[in-house]
Amino acid sequence: MFVPCDRGGGGGSAGSDFKGFTLLMPAVSVGNVGQLAIDLVISTLDMTKVGYFYTDCLVPMVGNNPYATAEENSMELSINAEVYSLPSKKLVVLQIRSPFIKNKYRPFCQTLLSWVKSSKCARIVLLSSSHAYHRDDEQLLGTPLRYLLTPDLEKAVGGLMQERSWKEMEKVAAYPGINDTEKVLHIPGGGITKLLFTESCSKGIQMAVLLKFCSEGDNIPDAFALVNYLNEWLQLIKSEVNTSSQWKIPSSWRLLFGNGLPPALF
Repeated sequence: MFVPCDRGGGGGSAGSDFKGFTLLMPAVSVGNVGQLAIDLVISTLDMTKVGYFYTDCLVPMVGNNPYATAEENSMELSINAEVYSLPSKKLVVLQIRSPFIKNKYRPFCQTLLSWVKSSKCARIVLLSSSHAYHRDDEQLLGTPLRYLLTPDLEKAVGGLMQERSWKEMEKVAAYPGINDTEKVLHIPGGGITKLLFTESCSKGIQMAVLLKFCSEGDNIPDAFALVNYLNEWLQLIKSEVNTSSQWKIPSSWRLLFGNGLPPALF
């Protein structure tokens, strides 16, 4: 559930009411691409932390402020699921920083969607990724970026996606080589993506999935590609041509590849 920060009312929408807001969040998926893309959004837009998402579905963790800009705020603590807000853009972001506990996907999705309804969010945008090596022949063609829309959101923005020539995530054969006519949605490596999408469909919630096919490794370029893809639609930053230089890299990225721990942690 959502627990607001105690900031003496300075958080603006720090309560549970995000009426009309877009909820942006990552799936814990291959390469952590969605989480890295969310980092770029929070850092670039200088979003305010307004609360936490308290749940027993994620591995507990605590660490330094991942978006520290000075020594004064570097010692602020962060946990596994935090909520950031930018009322001027009607945007609320849930950042997830740890993996899911086994068999906890469904309880998490149920709790999340319950919060979305109670907080009056207009829609969910989930940033995700999927194993590149699982692609079928059709998925190997063209861009590695894909989208999915629930029926309720399809009515509102489906035409926009088609105008931009975006590619919808293809369904694949349920039993390849045996029965190629029965097609299913398959997102290997996508974590909660498929479950959250199907649950949103059944509950009439407006939800979009933006994902990228990728492999484990240095996934920073994948994160930039995904956040630029998102920006084509939501226009979070103004740009004629999306480039990685427009996004502010958070200070925590200095630790991605094994650099020493910051002294402030001790």
